[in-house]
Amino acid sequence: MFDIGFSEMIVIAIVALVVIGPERLPKVARTAGHLLGRLQRYVSDVKSDINREMQLEELNKLRSEIQESARGVEQSLASEMQAARQTINQTADAARADLKAAPAPPVAPSAVTGDTPAAASGAATVVDPAQPTRPL
Repeated sequence: MFDIGFSEMIVIAIVALVVIGPERLPKVARTAGHLLGRLQRYVSDVKSDINREMQLEELNKLRSEIQESARGVEQSLASEMQAARQTINQTADAARADLKAAPAPPVAPSAVTGDTPAAASGAATVVDPAQPTRPL
């Protein structure tokens, strides 16, 4: 941590012994050790808090990127859906126009007499010339 050599530590210990005295020196050394331990814990707590903040910032940035990507996908999907709807509506309109322009299928001029309930009620029966008739 600091550039303190063994000889410098011996000098500091001798000065502390002379200034503090031999009776109080162990208590002062113990207190200094506790204070240094607290200082190291405090520094490590600050480092871990800074690391957590950095990770939180990275996660927030990643979340915003993902949200923007999701919005882009949603917008492209919505535009594709709108284009598909327009194509379907155009096809449906063209089919309706073709149906309106096509001639109506032929209708039989009068009701067929027979044993069927439709014939008895006087309802007209539609005959399709494309389908062959089968005897009952």
